[in-house]
Amino acid sequence: MITAIDKNTALVLIDLQKGVVKMDVVHPIKNVLEKSAELVAAFRKAGLPIVVVNVIPTGDKEHIRKDGGAMRNVSAFSNSDFAEITDEIKTQPNDIFITKHTWNAFYNTKLHDELQKRNITGIVLAGVSTSIGVEGTARAASERAYNISFATDAMTDRNIDAHNNSVNVIFPRMGEVGTSADIIAKLNSRV
Repeated sequence: MITAIDKNTALVLIDLQKGVVKMDVVHPIKNVLEKSAELVAAFRKAGLPIVVVNVIPTGDKEHIRKDGGAMRNVSAFSNSDFAEITDEIKTQPNDIFITKHTWNAFYNTKLHDELQKRNITGIVLAGVSTSIGVEGTARAASERAYNISFATDAMTDRNIDAHNNSVNVIFPRMGEVGTSADIIAKLNSRV
């Protein structure tokens, strides 16, 4: 349940990019993108920052398994449009753009610095995939003492059990869990 949204909150969208949204996921990606777009519109209306994160997994060679285990098919990530944000998410030049190379959008990026420059104390997380990019970023945000809200209808995963574990077990330990409508309602009523 979402009880409050901080006055200084940023929306952080994880990996809503052309190459990722083409993957098989357990919830209709169209719905995830629709709910994410609703969050973007609400944050724009409130004058709050929007962070658009994409992933290029091959960029941090130091953290790719040397035996090729987890990253066997890296050529799939080199498609020309793989990292481009999907058309449903209408970005603007003043958005914060972060390219990550691991699961965590804070690791070796400027995300924390950009949020601190804006006095951000809370974040709303959404995106793909729930148990990887969203959870990895949430863990790092929690360690940095951000108040976290999770928009569960604006995220999905490739594995339903992993998604459910994140939403039902992990996320409630780090923040508040609700729908995009819950978050928008609290966003609109904050003082």
